[in-house]
Amino acid sequence: MKKYKRAITYGTFDLFHVGHLRLLKRVAALADELYVAVSSDEFNSIKGKTCVIPFAERAEIIESLACVTKVIREDNWDQKINDVKENHCDLFVMGDDWTGKFDFLKDYCDVIYLPRTPGVSTTDIKKILKK
Repeated sequence: MKKYKRAITYGTFDLFHVGHLRLLKRVAALADELYVAVSSDEFNSIKGKTCVIPFAERAEIIESLACVTKVIREDNWDQKINDVKENHCDLFVMGDDWTGKFDFLKDYCDVIYLPRTPGVSTTDIKKILKK
């Protein structure tokens, strides 16, 4: 039996790549269920991000993965506490590039920061495609 009942993680998941897949598989290995919040196009715009793939398609890609139980929409920075509480998540996971940023959630669930997959990132892929 896995240690946690339900884990949640967040991401944009634009230009889906093996780093995304490996992160989601690692999170899924920690819990019976994995909820993934995918950032909306509107929220990405607020964050200064431009996505190649629109929200509905990014959500469909994530939802199709066997390791993902449910996809929810991320519309703002402040929804994480409500998402954790409303979805009864006992684990919150993000990549280690966010270490410490979501420690405020420790009042509601365990928080883990996992190492990123070396050598792959959406930012790097976008730079290569611009050449």
